[in-house]
Amino acid sequence: MSKITSAQVAKRAGVSQSAVSRVFTPGASASAKTVKKVRQAAADLGYRPNVLARAMVSGKSRIIGLVVAYLENQFYPVALELLSNALQARGYHILIFTAPNSADDVDVLIEDLMDYQVDGIIAASVSMSSPLAERAQHSGVPVVLFNRGQESGAFSHVTSANRTAARAVTEFLLDGGHSRIAHIAGWQGSSTGRDRQAGFLDAMQARDVQPFAMVDGMYDRAVAMACTRQLLNGARPDAIFVGNDHMAFAVLDTIREAGLTPGQDISVVGFDDVPMAAWASYDLTTYRQPVNRMVEAAVNLIMAQIEAGEVSPQKLELDGRLILRGSARIEKAETK
Repeated sequence: MSKITSAQVAKRAGVSQSAVSRVFTPGASASAKTVKKVRQAAADLGYRPNVLARAMVSGKSRIIGLVVAYLENQFYPVALELLSNALQARGYHILIFTAPNSADDVDVLIEDLMDYQVDGIIAASVSMSSPLAERAQHSGVPVVLFNRGQESGAFSHVTSANRTAARAVTEFLLDGGHSRIAHIAGWQGSSTGRDRQAGFLDAMQARDVQPFAMVDGMYDRAVAMACTRQLLNGARPDAIFVGNDHMAFAVLDTIREAGLTPGQDISVVGFDDVPMAAWASYDLTTYRQPVNRMVEAAVNLIMAQIEAGEVSPQKLELDGRLILRGSARIEKAETK
């Protein structure tokens, strides 16, 4: 059985073939009467527009490529759903690729995305090399980094104000009377991991308090559990600031396995405020990333580049807030 063509739909609806094209092109103009006739004819005939063919003619696929490092981190399914919904509301669809943190592997994946003729790329928590940045710019494919910065400034990026946020978390622990504070940092190959660790050190140095310990948890659950076991072996910290919630859940599980109670024996604070953080089984005090505003900003940036062409890279750092729950002591230190 041969495929139904737009010419057949046009004939049945009594309109021109260009009118059919306008009806099925997002953003194109067509009267309500024409839209009704064309869609009814298309439904009667079983017609579906060829999106790829239209993209070849128009040069616009209306597809945004999303590259994400690892979906086991509970922050990213939430962010991807919000990004997908926001882009669909603007008439775009998404093509998702997952990638490790290696810049070389990410470069290969993003080159693949450009071969798919995507209109733009949003890279969530992945690094990109300078040569790839140059190629993307030369190809006219806009790129926005989400939840990851880049020192070169080649791309626009949207993050939390990570350094300021981490300082606020650490000050909260110090104000609560904690003095033996450990930091299980996020992967130090990432801007988020480095910035949050820097904020932790800012606050500790301002109060003239030495960190109990600092270790790279690699944004990995197993690594975070191993780090926690080491911290509990012998003299132990009275608080642990963890670089994200994904690792913090592992820290809480490990503390309980050792027969200790989070919030009483050891305070634990995470970073992200994913939905699981509010579960009674975790009750995690954490710093809430403003994910809705981050998504809105990232989509606005990519749309501005697609619609307006060359736009100077922007660096957006958005403030979130500390969410207090039961995993950390809240009382203030005694006044001296």
